[in-house]
Amino acid sequence: MDKGPFHSHVEPCELTTGPFTVQWRLLKAYPGPLAVHHQDDPDRTLWWAGGREPFIDAGHGEAKVSESRGFFTVDDRGARYLGGQTLDTMEREGDAIVLRGRLGPEGDAGWCLRFTALDDRQLAFTLEADSNGPDPINRLRLSIRRRQTHRIFGFGEQLTHVDAAGQRIPIISQEPGIGRGVQPLTWLMNTFFGAGGSTVHSNAPAAHYLTSDMSSLYLTNTEYVEFDCTADTRMTITAHTGRLEGRILYGASPLELIEVYTRYAGRMPALPEWLNKGAIIGMQGGTEAVQRMASALEANDVPVGAYWLQDWVGARTTSIGKQLWWNWEVDPARYPGWDALVAELAAKGARVMTYLNPFLVDPAEKGSFERNLYREAESRGYLVKRRNGDLYLIKNTSFSAALLDLTNPETCTWIKGVIKDELLGSGASGWMADFGEALPFDAVLHDGSDAAVYHNRYPETWARLNREAVAEAGREGDVVFFTRSGFTQSPRYSTLFWMGDQLTAWDREDGIASALVGLLSSGFSGFSLNHGDIGGYTATTMPSLPFRIPLIGFRRTRELLWRWIELCAFTAVFRTHEGNQPDRNYQIDDDPETLAHFGRFARLYAALAPYRHTLMTAAEAYGHPVVRHPWLHFPDDPETLDLTAQFMLGSEFMVAPVMRPRATTVSLYLPAGRWAHLWSGEEVGATDEGGWFRCSAPLGQPAVFYPVGSAPGDALAAAIGHSAGENSFVAEIQRITKPT
Repeated sequence: MDKGPFHSHVEPCELTTGPFTVQWRLLKAYPGPLAVHHQDDPDRTLWWAGGREPFIDAGHGEAKVSESRGFFTVDDRGARYLGGQTLDTMEREGDAIVLRGRLGPEGDAGWCLRFTALDDRQLAFTLEADSNGPDPINRLRLSIRRRQTHRIFGFGEQLTHVDAAGQRIPIISQEPGIGRGVQPLTWLMNTFFGAGGSTVHSNAPAAHYLTSDMSSLYLTNTEYVEFDCTADTRMTITAHTGRLEGRILYGASPLELIEVYTRYAGRMPALPEWLNKGAIIGMQGGTEAVQRMASALEANDVPVGAYWLQDWVGARTTSIGKQLWWNWEVDPARYPGWDALVAELAAKGARVMTYLNPFLVDPAEKGSFERNLYREAESRGYLVKRRNGDLYLIKNTSFSAALLDLTNPETCTWIKGVIKDELLGSGASGWMADFGEALPFDAVLHDGSDAAVYHNRYPETWARLNREAVAEAGREGDVVFFTRSGFTQSPRYSTLFWMGDQLTAWDREDGIASALVGLLSSGFSGFSLNHGDIGGYTATTMPSLPFRIPLIGFRRTRELLWRWIELCAFTAVFRTHEGNQPDRNYQIDDDPETLAHFGRFARLYAALAPYRHTLMTAAEAYGHPVVRHPWLHFPDDPETLDLTAQFMLGSEFMVAPVMRPRATTVSLYLPAGRWAHLWSGEEVGATDEGGWFRCSAPLGQPAVFYPVGSAPGDALAAAIGHSAGENSFVAEIQRITKPT
């Protein structure tokens, strides 16, 4: 056989399956690209591989995987790949197009790549390899050609990079990290706690992307996968499996590609009216604290949809601040008269939301409980175990907890019963369904599943059983739970997402700027209803270090809280959080001016409810995100490709939040058209070209524009009393050259 790195025995040919064409061409004396086209646009290449180098490889490896507090390190440097690829045949087999060849210098393994039209917009593919040697094939690589200038969007919720070009993206649901590159915090967290993360860690990744040249692909595998986008002209998918499955998509626009992708990923239902009408007040402290807050908000005319009381189960102090007792029942000592409190808030038009996660701790340390859920689950075999049969206790902060084994149907039935009895039965209309990322790769599961393969399925199952409990209780469409962990099909099951725990900081890696990036990136992958904690969550003091390092503490300032309020008013959900160290963080009721500011933007959020409902209807029908990257609506404008500091609410609002301390202006790009400034009514822009503008944005007046003549835009301007006719504000808006 031929000994070169790549050789083809196939003459140029073209075969079809459904509306798709798979083509093999010769490029001079070298094998040319393997290309996929669609009959509706035959001149556009949807996917291409090949060239002068191999595009398929396979091998064997045993990865070393370490876990710390929900963070995973996957070391696969010992994997051995065969190299050397031939393409021997390309032919039709029934409805499929099948390519076959060999790998290795002596043809040690055979490979098979099969294409089959799944429907009018999806071309399914499978890649398999088998070896003649002693080690089975459990590693596959597929290299896809791309142009250097093309942007790569998607991969689920990415919190630092909207464009993945230049990055290696691991598709593994895990804790995103504290710092994520903010130094020296990240180094310290990684060195002492293994919890610093990186710019590509994600609670909710997805094996999916779409590019600026309108190519899109997703995988259906749940095994560990890495997308290597560091090369200029190719992307390499490395999968820890002997069978890689995925689909190549066709769509005429970015929004259509999202619509096609969500046929598989699933689409999220519209949120109920009560959640859409006002703020969700996240707070702790007990019955009297809630009553005081409710009175203060009522006095300031703040529309409230719900009070989210995560400490309904009782609070404990740990190394990071205030956390909860993970035993899912009302703590009557912390919330005396719970039922009366729920009724009292309902009379004011507000619901109650609570908290839940798939961990359990023994409440015996707490000293008071009605049910010991930990002991119930342990006695029935509902908890994840180690290989020696012991419970697999997973370190969280300064305590460890047991994890529910969701491969056991009886476990799912039991925890659904807990949800119906203890959460819904206590009057809750929703809850945070936290965690789901921490299943260790070496755990032993009830059904014998490989934990390394099931790890990414765990968050999907966690969301699904929460959804099933709601449906079984007859509350579908009225109850909302929000999840942070996720995987490719999580939008099918979850009712709402949130972006986990941002640092109470301005930083792009892990602060307010990362929250915006998370909204933009996740929208490409079907996470259509997503939001963040107003003000961030993680304050840091590093109390347990043996030495003191100055300038390492992070806490929420008044200005940061105000700017985060302004950002979140234009997203799907307007929800506050006190943070892990409430006493160190500025809160919405810390002074009259801050409470008035919060009330003003809560009323703005409420005024947008009818428009948001139309967006949520589109999310349910098509998978379109509520918060959108501007490129989704202006795909022919190359200037929109690199925008990461502004976003669109649907198609009718362009928002550029202030995300720098002490800044009173922002620079933003407005695509071609005439745009009205929300606060002053001033009109800017040209119908024939887009342009960059510097806009004044003092506290309370973030840069928000809408197309001239937009009905939702005019309605919002009128609702907040800043219509063009009243001209309540005088804005300074100046056309500028593109900022560097």
